[in-house]
Amino acid sequence: MLRLGINIDHVATLRNVRNTVYPNLIEAALIAESNGADLITLHLREDRRHIRDEDVYLLRQVLKTEMNLEMALTEEMLEIALQVRPDYVCLVPEKREELTTEGGLDVVAHYQTINSAVDILQSHGIRVSLFIDADREQINAAIASRCYAIEIHTGSYADTHDPALQALELKKIAEHSARAAEGGLIVNAGHGLHYHNVLAIARIAQIHELNIGHAIIAQSIFYGLPQAVRDMKQLLRDARKC
Repeated sequence: MLRLGINIDHVATLRNVRNTVYPNLIEAALIAESNGADLITLHLREDRRHIRDEDVYLLRQVLKTEMNLEMALTEEMLEIALQVRPDYVCLVPEKREELTTEGGLDVVAHYQTINSAVDILQSHGIRVSLFIDADREQINAAIASRCYAIEIHTGSYADTHDPALQALELKKIAEHSARAAEGGLIVNAGHGLHYHNVLAIARIAQIHELNIGHAIIAQSIFYGLPQAVRDMKQLLRDARKC
């Protein structure tokens, strides 16, 4: 069964707009879990624009499934991860001025630093995923790093409105998912996925997990968070029945 990770960053975004204590991240995470989420994803950014340090520590104590902590590879974040001990760390590139993560990690260019971080984190029982583009060189570098998983950046697929370009991006993701799986990696995917474009990605047999946040939180405005999570989970089930 394809796993669904719910990213709750934008619950925190809404809270922080007014600097209130609501909506409550713990409540959101527990609702997501009880309605089909297999894990909870949160991105602790350098500028703390949504998730805050205290959120990470509190959620670690109460989650009933698993925690996937997205973070840039900095000394500060590495120290926090080693204190919190999430089930997974997903290493992502990060620029302060970006609205959301704009592309994959360059594992080739930063191989030594990434390989060292993978060794440190995994030696402490934290499984490491690398957020990368669907690119042969990046996948080969990820395989060499001995990380647990990759998360393929699906933004180029999700953001284009040209059917031909979308088909090309989908083909690329499928081919590189197969390559990564052959190399022994768990293959996850995410970024920009929503209720109208997720099925084709979910049908790629090698993909083990999808991490989706913004679309589900947006849908919850109209239908409530329990229904929004259940609807996405049902789409993933339907995709694997085909």
